[in-house]
Amino acid sequence: MAKKTEQESHGIRIRETHADRVFNGINLVFWIIVLLITLYPLYLIVISSVSDPDAVLAGEVLFWPKDFSLMGYQAVFEYDELWTSYLNAIYYTLVGSALSVFITLAAAYALTRRFAGKKIVNLMIVFTMFFSGGLIPIFLNVRDLGLYNTRTVMILINLVSVWNLMVARTYIQSNVPNEMYEAAVMDGANHFTYFFKCVLPLSGTIIAVLSVYYGVARWNDYFTGLVFLRNRSLLPLQTVLREILATLSTSGSSETFFAAYADNLGGLQEALRKAEVAKYCCIIISTVPAVILYIFMQKYFVKGVMIGSLKG
Repeated sequence: MAKKTEQESHGIRIRETHADRVFNGINLVFWIIVLLITLYPLYLIVISSVSDPDAVLAGEVLFWPKDFSLMGYQAVFEYDELWTSYLNAIYYTLVGSALSVFITLAAAYALTRRFAGKKIVNLMIVFTMFFSGGLIPIFLNVRDLGLYNTRTVMILINLVSVWNLMVARTYIQSNVPNEMYEAAVMDGANHFTYFFKCVLPLSGTIIAVLSVYYGVARWNDYFTGLVFLRNRSLLPLQTVLREILATLSTSGSSETFFAAYADNLGGLQEALRKAEVAKYCCIIISTVPAVILYIFMQKYFVKGVMIGSLKG
């Protein structure tokens, strides 16, 4: 007689049959395979970045590094502009994300209140989620406002995401009871007092979710710097890395990136070898902060998805 295992689920004893065990086993194997297929390209980039360029070119790097070497990282970190862009990216991400979270929560709170013309305001906000004026009108507007080629444009562009705004509005409606607002008003509180002393302290989860969403989006944003910045000392990391990768991916153009170092790197031939692994190093440098952020904040993602799935 086949043995049957018993599990506890919400206080109910559930018997696991042989068919259940077979299904669970197949399901587990399937998702392990999917996980390996997803993670292998990332793993390949990591081991290629610390392997000898000749081994990478020969296709000998498949499962582990070959002829361990850090020449790619050495070449990338000797590129002075990279450090400046790294600091710029940190500044844009921290300041921009903080401002985005605050304005999003403030706007979300306003949309939870009743006021004349609320439906029209909602319609205008949602409309921008599907339609925009296009790149040229936005560029002309930025230029006329005096924001072109300034740090401010990196912070103000894409300051508020309509999707994040709707998620925050739903969270406030679902987790901050309206009775609290009525009680606060009776005690003499206005909207500003209620928002700062009641809404914000109860919005820790959504603040964390929005911080991750905005932070990752700003860290990965290369297009804004590419279009609206001319001064190279203001460029964010992703824009600089995109230029490096584009240069290294162009046949015969890799020497452009290493031109300043061709002499102390052993000439052009050695520079080309370093360029082969430098592109993998660039990818790792740009993604590590976002990956770390995801690891520490992953518990909030499910909550964020569930909040957005509720009708508000």
